[in-house]
Amino acid sequence: MARSVKDPRLNTRTSRITLTARREPYWHVISTGCALGYRRGAKAGTWIARFRDENGKQNYEAIGAADDIRDPDGSSCLSFTQAQEKARTFFTRKGRGEDILKGPFTVSMALEDYFKARERRGSKGVKADQYAANARILPELGNIQIGRLSSLRIREWHFDLATGPKLIRTRRLAKQQAVSYVEPEDQDAARARRSTANRVLTILKAALNHAFHEGKVASDDPWRKVKPFRGVDSAVIRYLTTSEAERLVNACPPDFRNLVRGALLTGCRYGELTRLQVRDFDVNARTIVARVTKGEKPRQIALNDEGEALFNQLTAGRSSASRIFSREDGEKWGASHQQRPLIEASKIAAIDPPATFHTLRHTYASLLAMAGVPMGVIAAQLGHSDTRMTEKHYAHLAPSYVADTIRASLPKFGIVEDTNIVRIG
Repeated sequence: MARSVKDPRLNTRTSRITLTARREPYWHVISTGCALGYRRGAKAGTWIARFRDENGKQNYEAIGAADDIRDPDGSSCLSFTQAQEKARTFFTRKGRGEDILKGPFTVSMALEDYFKARERRGSKGVKADQYAANARILPELGNIQIGRLSSLRIREWHFDLATGPKLIRTRRLAKQQAVSYVEPEDQDAARARRSTANRVLTILKAALNHAFHEGKVASDDPWRKVKPFRGVDSAVIRYLTTSEAERLVNACPPDFRNLVRGALLTGCRYGELTRLQVRDFDVNARTIVARVTKGEKPRQIALNDEGEALFNQLTAGRSSASRIFSREDGEKWGASHQQRPLIEASKIAAIDPPATFHTLRHTYASLLAMAGVPMGVIAAQLGHSDTRMTEKHYAHLAPSYVADTIRASLPKFGIVEDTNIVRIG
């Protein structure tokens, strides 16, 4: 936000009330060619913005009532500071040779502009964020003019998201959105709802900030004051034990079994594995190269003996351009072909809740962390840009001096009876 200027005549309503009522505004020059004026009325005054273009023509815009007789709200009633912010929007648009937006600029318009800008930049995850905005932001806030969007309204919407039902994926032509309700006593479900609310709030704030920086909104105060729920995004990572992983692999159909093996032995995402070609396996270096990744940077993944053996089997005698992993009918694995086989295999392997493909990636990283592999090495294998995300998810699994010392030093009390019950898996 630009720094506000001071003017003893205009700073406060007390100083402005002493000015003589007149048609010509009391002008304060903000910068060359840009001025903010105050026109004194019989009761309350009005703020006027004036901009001189490159041809010397003066452009005027009435930007709102002054806070002479009521408190400022940043929209219909403005303080001297708020009037400066709104005037700068006018100066920016006129300086670019743009016309001031006719009609209200709404939340839905801000979201549309924001997603278009992200698509131009080639940003990842735009579609997913659009779905979230369409489902969670537009129904409640879409038609609200941003100038009238208050912090209280955003907080109420954010709270309703956190306490409302969870949306369930429905068929494309379904007439009504299916939902499931969260039991108040289910702490994990409540934490998950607050975490989801925070993610959607992030999308809304990003769109509104984009509008503010583009000069389409006078102030960012309303949403800047709204804070996300705290302590709800702590990592809850589920991974498989080696025996669970073995049972899961054995329960998979043959073509899908190789894909699951590849995930457990490389930590690759589903999309990274399905795009692998024979040429991406380097026999001599004992690595594979994931060329199309979430972070848009190719990475080399080192293989252990078992991983090398798997990729040797899958690539032997095949052309370099053929896909390493393909379906039994020779077709490539599609974007949504992985979850149903995993659910079925999990049921057969007695793994509940069913594993997801990301569970396999977590298993790879978790087992490495428990073996004492440095976080930097795990981050490199997973394709994380630094160790922050890796440490957040897996550092608690790594061997630690504190844990080792406690286990070695705390005496045995003899208060737990011996038993022959053995945990399975």
